[in-house]
Amino acid sequence: MNIGDVSRRSGLPAKTIRYYEEIGLIQPDRSPNGYRSFSESDLHRLSFLGRARALGFAIEDCRSLLALYADDSRESGQVKQIAQDHLRRIDEKIAQLQSMRATLAHLVSCCAGDDRPDCPILDDLGAL
Repeated sequence: MNIGDVSRRSGLPAKTIRYYEEIGLIQPDRSPNGYRSFSESDLHRLSFLGRARALGFAIEDCRSLLALYADDSRESGQVKQIAQDHLRRIDEKIAQLQSMRATLAHLVSCCAGDDRPDCPILDDLGAL
């Protein structure tokens, strides 16, 4: 398969596929004229990467997960640890977003939003 074929089938843009090759996540064969030639295995790896990235896993986590996926002697505990660490980071991000939302909601509720120039939102943003 060429890059266009594998892009359509995996749902990943060709630019992303080239990036994954550049950082060593996939290694498609090269024809004598230099064109990439992707196998079904490459397509499967790209689909795996697409799903992992859609779940928010970092590139290095994806690299580890791919290695574990290919290792028949892996322990599921290793995979679970990567997923738990990622879940913890997601929970931290959610807590940060909830705090940001609460602060902004309070500021919005304090602002009259009328034709007067005083604005608690700008006052807060400009505070030292």
